[in-house]
Amino acid sequence: MAKKSKGNRNQIILECTEHKNSGMPGTSRYVTEKNRKNTPERLELKKYNPILRKYTPHREIK
Repeated sequence: MAKKSKGNRNQIILECTEHKNSGMPGTSRYVTEKNRKNTPERLELKKYNPILRKYTPHREIK
């Protein structure tokens, strides 16, 4: 029986860019998946930051 391939869908971490630049303690991170074949560049989404209490851009980190 052949080994199942890993596939194109990988788990990524999104981190808040505004919170990182503000210097406040703590971090806002989300874990999600993306298809690396369709979107090879880094993903950026607007997500809710509970510390800043607003929607901010979250960028993929490695």
